[in-house]
Amino acid sequence: MVSDLLPVTAKGAVVRKGGKTILGPIDLAISGKGTTIVMGPNGSGKTTLLRLLHGLDRARDGSVSWNGAREDAHAAQAFIFQTPKMMRRSVLDNIAYPLRVRGASRKQARIKAEDWATRIGLGDALNRDAQALSGGERQKLALARALVTEPAILFLDEPTTNLDGGSTREIEDILSQALDTGTRLIMATHDIGQARRLADEVIFIHRGTMSAHQRATAFFEAPASQSAAAYLRGDIVE
Repeated sequence: MVSDLLPVTAKGAVVRKGGKTILGPIDLAISGKGTTIVMGPNGSGKTTLLRLLHGLDRARDGSVSWNGAREDAHAAQAFIFQTPKMMRRSVLDNIAYPLRVRGASRKQARIKAEDWATRIGLGDALNRDAQALSGGERQKLALARALVTEPAILFLDEPTTNLDGGSTREIEDILSQALDTGTRLIMATHDIGQARRLADEVIFIHRGTMSAHQRATAFFEAPASQSAAAYLRGDIVE
């Protein structure tokens, strides 16, 4: 399914807000299988890049296209925010919701949602209020709510920020399973260790521009920009 949707291509794409350029111009193509990790200091534009590619932010100049100009591209994607929103519903109904929106019957949606709740370790919490979950549980629910639709592309904006090591490991295990079933991951993280564990390729954003786009091995051995090298050394990059 990924091969039908990719590549996603940005050509001279610029995002402006309040009259200020916050990202771009970006020239970029992402294709193939695996995980693209987006890195950079706080405020560099990582989240904006994800939102631009997904379509939540529009390019004021330039363009973003999926495999040419596929009109159904957005329906084949999902996006997980750093702080996911929980609907005022049970865990089961939160996971089932995107299936219901897509036309599945209540019974079909709940069966599939229960299966996913079990996979992510919330099988014993089906009737709990989703808003009462812990931070780690909320992120796992957000993953299940996204993956239950079997997206071709999954965007993740720093999904393990503020989680402990155990919760982070569980999230990464779920992502590995998603990769095994063919979902393409594009994920922002500030965690260099996590990037080393997960990345097949790395995009480094600095001051709203892309200063490196390399295969992961090459990036960590010889980053293509001074700002990326400084970031990996642990220096303060402004």
